[in-house]
Amino acid sequence: MTSEVHPVDEVLPVPRLLALGLQHVLVMYAGAVAVPLIIGRALKLPPEDVAFLISADLFACGLATLVQCLGFAGVGIRLPVMMGVTFASVGPMLSMASAPDIGLLGIYGSVIAAGLFGIVAAPFVSRLLPLFPPVVTGSIILVIGISLMRVGINWAGGGLPTLTKVVDGVVGSFPNPAYGQLQGLGLGLIKWGTGFLANVSVLLGIIAGAVLATILGVMHFDKFAAASWGALVIPFRFGMPQFHLVPVITMCVVMVVVMIESLGMFLALGDITGKTVDREALSRGLRADGVGTLLGGIFNTFPYTSFSQNVGLVSVTGVRSRWVTVTGGCIMLVLGLLPKLAALVEAVPLVVLGGAGLVIFGMVAATGARILTSVDFRNNRYNLFIVAISIGFGLIPLAAPGFFRNLPHDLQPLLESGILLCAIVSVLLNAFFNGLSGGAAAEADAAAVASSAQHV
Repeated sequence: MTSEVHPVDEVLPVPRLLALGLQHVLVMYAGAVAVPLIIGRALKLPPEDVAFLISADLFACGLATLVQCLGFAGVGIRLPVMMGVTFASVGPMLSMASAPDIGLLGIYGSVIAAGLFGIVAAPFVSRLLPLFPPVVTGSIILVIGISLMRVGINWAGGGLPTLTKVVDGVVGSFPNPAYGQLQGLGLGLIKWGTGFLANVSVLLGIIAGAVLATILGVMHFDKFAAASWGALVIPFRFGMPQFHLVPVITMCVVMVVVMIESLGMFLALGDITGKTVDREALSRGLRADGVGTLLGGIFNTFPYTSFSQNVGLVSVTGVRSRWVTVTGGCIMLVLGLLPKLAALVEAVPLVVLGGAGLVIFGMVAATGARILTSVDFRNNRYNLFIVAISIGFGLIPLAAPGFFRNLPHDLQPLLESGILLCAIVSVLLNAFFNGLSGGAAAEADAAAVASSAQHV
């Protein structure tokens, strides 16, 4: 007797896999290339080295995604996950880049050390599952979605309202002249016209938007014309990594932040896909974060985490197969080895992604709200306090970016993550008001929440 294949493990026809995988790549691409661009420019690397950083990042994105989705030897959660460089590492790496005795090689040493730390620490972090009942996971996932809405809105607006530039050796912020132009706003709204009648509607909307952007002269192809057709991603291209104590400790702290954020992502995916995420699965997923970060340091790039943008895309499309993101990982590998194709994808204006981003990220927030509907607010008034206060803390970095500016600089990686703030506050408040349930009970709660997703 053959057992029914879970939708997560279903292998779709190749044409569908390619279209859906490309859709995932387009949704995450802007975020994937942002970090190497920022770090490369901060280090004042020549343009060809910055271009290599981007290719290396895409290549390592693909490797890390395959490790997470395919899984091997106790590594990989085997859910539809796309991996990308975490923005939590940007602040610490910029500080390292400005230090004359650390530089790029010191950054790579700290990334490798953080990856090894993540591999070792994964089973211990996964034991935090009893701290994450629905009142906590729902709050965290809701904050993830709300935090991402800023990304979608800025995409629709054309990037960021202000740009950071170096003028006469001084770093300053200047208005973005392309932000909020009517031409761009119209392109951002094109997603609404395509509808979500098919699984690839987001991809079709992006293609339609790219065609219209080309006609309007918003999409440019000079970088595509200048890019080479092929380039190898060589490990340790800039030299052997250097290990410095303070940067290593700092990046390990960032790794803890990344793993706690990933824990929330995995629980969200478990809910969306109807796949039970127990302690063992969390260990595999968190260990893959460590392996991905280790690969990042080896292949000249940075720490990796699960991209929350793609969690929303899974919810929007309803396609739960991990083989879609496996295909997306393969596409990232190809883009890393073929700079010309990578430049073509990079040429798609952010405004074209904006309309899709609003819906995709909104779906993440809606998932958190749906989880919270299973929480008992009527008989347990403390649950209202937990949700209200934890969401309030989670929105501090979004609503008031300078709120913690007078606190020690070393705490910034922790305080700049609204997801982490929400997680810490909700866990502490739940433990104080509701106590700590046993591990088996908490895992049963997680299984019940995941099971309910199958009937939605």
